[in-house]
Amino acid sequence: MKRAILIVTILFIAVISTACINNFAVQELNNKAQTYLNNGDYESAIDRLEASIDLDSTIYETHYNLGVACIKSEKYDKAIKALTKAIELNPNQGDSYYSLAVAQESYADEILDLNEKNSVQKETEDVGDDSNKMDLTQFKKMDVNQRKVVAMELYTSSLTSYKKYLELTPDAKDAEDVNNQIKSIEEELAELGKES
Repeated sequence: MKRAILIVTILFIAVISTACINNFAVQELNNKAQTYLNNGDYESAIDRLEASIDLDSTIYETHYNLGVACIKSEKYDKAIKALTKAIELNPNQGDSYYSLAVAQESYADEILDLNEKNSVQKETEDVGDDSNKMDLTQFKKMDVNQRKVVAMELYTSSLTSYKKYLELTPDAKDAEDVNNQIKSIEEELAELGKES
């Protein structure tokens, strides 16, 4: 009986110790990522934040910061995934919706840029093996109208996200700017609807 209690005690201590070490490692990775974010080294921040998520995927701030770093490095598809997870973990944080709206809108803009006359050069820059840019390969295979449909869906999602941001932060200092952005997106959607 004493032996069983000793084994259970040792296992309990091992689990607690592992959890403490894990929490310390996550905090260290997040702190280092924040330093990289502040210094504009978004790729290093992304690496640290992804490592942190591998250790503990339940921390809202890690997913939020990953989304912000991905926006800064123009990896909008990855930003959308990270921010969606952040919202899943903490649905009442307005800043997540704002950042998600920015990522959705920017991704739509990038997809529509493929339709521009000078997009051949941009596609080459954005699609290759350069890990600093998002992968637009899937959209290169689509025709112009298919890309417009995807962009319209992203714009519509960004409207929803901007409105949710305003709902959660009614006293936001940037409310007028966000409302102007909403109007701009609505106009863009109307224009795209006419072209279809």
